Amino acid sequence: MVAAWCIITAARIWSILEAEACSKPHQSIDALKKSLVKAWNKIPQEVNDKAVNDFLKRLQKCIDAGGGHFENK
Repeated sequence: MVAAWCIITAARIWSILEAEACSKPHQSIDALKKSLVKAWNKIPQEVNDKAVNDFLKRLQKCIDAGGGHFENK
């Protein structure tokens, strides 16, 4: 089972990709893939860095809590 905080971090990136790449219908899977790559390349590195850093902070909190519940502040 994937932890909710992991999904939230991934959801941030996916929401950006979806807004950019899926704003119009695609005629093929290849067109969608190209659109996703183009959208990915538009995401500023700072956004990716923040997502990774947030993930690492949440991971450490989870480790510190012994895998149990922790406050995400």
